[in-house]
Amino acid sequence: MNGKLRRSLLCFLIFVIAVPGFGQNNVDLTNSLNKEKLKTANDTTWKKIEFGANLNQGSFSSNWTGGGVNSVALGLFFNALNETKRGKNAWRNDFQSQYGIVRNKGQQSRKNVDRIFFDTKYNRELTQKWSLFANINFLSQFGAGYEYSSSPDSANVKRKVSGILSPAYLTEAIGIEYRPVPYFFLDFAPGALRQTIVVDTDLYVNTPDQKNYGVPIGKRIRTEAALMQIVANFDKDIAKNVNLKFRYLMYSSIKHPLNIDNRLDAMLTAKINKFVNVNLGAIVVYDDDQSNKVQFAQALSIGFLYSF
Repeated sequence: MNGKLRRSLLCFLIFVIAVPGFGQNNVDLTNSLNKEKLKTANDTTWKKIEFGANLNQGSFSSNWTGGGVNSVALGLFFNALNETKRGKNAWRNDFQSQYGIVRNKGQQSRKNVDRIFFDTKYNRELTQKWSLFANINFLSQFGAGYEYSSSPDSANVKRKVSGILSPAYLTEAIGIEYRPVPYFFLDFAPGALRQTIVVDTDLYVNTPDQKNYGVPIGKRIRTEAALMQIVANFDKDIAKNVNLKFRYLMYSSIKHPLNIDNRLDAMLTAKINKFVNVNLGAIVVYDDDQSNKVQFAQALSIGFLYSF
């Protein structure tokens, strides 16, 4: 079996097998999703809005023998989730945004996190656990990203490798959803359409190894159809004041079915008190339009969080 296919199937099976282990019992939606719950006879709505800031700082005296670099980092985020169900019809809107920068002494400011995510979906219930769905998904970033020289003599030499809408991903999908418990669902979407957008047509000059994110050189958009798109979404309080959230995406195109794209976004949040929290986030990406190796990003922070 093709090595890329084996990696993709292994990632998918791990999540499908592991998720039920968090509990199959019927958990009250208010506790499992940590959302405000409003009910009428045939109308149920769950809402969650949260925003916050994380600040990290470190400094060393000039004679500090252990070595070190003075630094400061600031991160901001804003998330909003709304779910409404009326009879057999349901709507879900999920917006997530993060932006962070870090500044080390002697270097320019660099961003360490940058993400814009929006997903809107309509469901039509078939059974208690199965439904048909149609959704639109958007993923991009706020600002430019740079690759910095690894040479100590040219620490501030940089070249642009990404920017707002460079890249961006817009996906339209119709399929079937399986939701065995309130905090987890699995979407299957054969024939989903995805547009990869790179508005900066000069970006490929700096990133030839990334193949311009799959967009033909000189073009701004590439459209591809999926043989199958699978999305697994989990959002649950796994312990008191501890929330685990992840979204896993697997995308196999009709044209290149074995070049399977995989992306996992995960966040573990622990609330210390009403306004202070600790976040551990991770992103894992395998997309051969960007790199022939697995990409990994991780961040640990403590800061202010307000949700309602």
